[in-house]
Amino acid sequence: MKTSASILNVMHRRALLAFAFAAGATLAVPAIGQTQSDYPNRPLRLLVGYSAGGGVDLAARLLAARLSTVLGQQIVVENRVGASGQIAADAVAKAPPDGYTLMMGESAMLIAKILQPKTALDPLTSFSPVAGVFVSPLVIIAGNTFPAKTPAELVQHLKANPGRYSYASSGVGTVQHLGFEVLKAATGAVVVHVPYRGAAQIVTDVASGQVPLGVVSVTSAVAQANAGELRALALMNPGRVEGAESVAPLADALPGFNVAPRLFVLAPPGTPADVVGKLTAAIKTVLDQPEMATAATAQGTATAYLASDALGKEMVAETARWRRIVAEQRIAVEGN
Repeated sequence: MKTSASILNVMHRRALLAFAFAAGATLAVPAIGQTQSDYPNRPLRLLVGYSAGGGVDLAARLLAARLSTVLGQQIVVENRVGASGQIAADAVAKAPPDGYTLMMGESAMLIAKILQPKTALDPLTSFSPVAGVFVSPLVIIAGNTFPAKTPAELVQHLKANPGRYSYASSGVGTVQHLGFEVLKAATGAVVVHVPYRGAAQIVTDVASGQVPLGVVSVTSAVAQANAGELRALALMNPGRVEGAESVAPLADALPGFNVAPRLFVLAPPGTPADVVGKLTAAIKTVLDQPEMATAATAQGTATAYLASDALGKEMVAETARWRRIVAEQRIAVEGN
């Protein structure tokens, strides 16, 4: 029979072992918020809220392939489709803030929060901004019988013919939609919005004359424009675009006009500053590579690096801009 002293000794040894195990576990797994000097030491995920093959997905895969090399870890692009990107956004916002789950965000996220204010996620507070990566140039297209052939002629013709024309975009609340609303606000033109579900049908209907005007990405229309099937009238970003050098920017007629969806990388809120810093520096290294600009152009985007702080400030400014446009154009807001 064991004595009371021996029983106490056994209990003491067990307590010491339990303490040692707990201490070892604490050392092995850094607490949330602590720095991670060995980051990254395992594969990362880059979530995309849209289906494979779309513009955001292609941009994410373009970045991920090269970022994997710079970071020395595989980056897996994961498509979480649904709810206009909200499913992917929710997954990232709730992920551990350790830098291993990221998201390819876009300007449409900012607009969605304005139009649906009851949405729980707020792009300005529900994430840690990591870096701006690309912009996607947009172009206003028209059928070959449309009277205008230049940005100046487009502006003049719309102003002189209020209510006569309509334009198609890929949906209410998209950057394509609000971008044309910026044009209307700047000129006082009255043009009816016709929401579509995708750029492919817009290009087809504009070419056939079913709808006079449309707003699509440059890559969605450049082949048809070069083939003479439709007319690329004006770019919505302020400068000319490689691969569509013949298309003048709307800023030629409306100085300062600039509407181009931005793509950016986000992390969960509370991600340590040193982890964000490593990601930001690695992304800059990727975007500084000359071949990256060429690859981006081939996909209809342009490299446009912004550091974490600069991205955060731009997201705030862009949100304010879209909120003003929504209010001025009286675009329907959920709950109103």
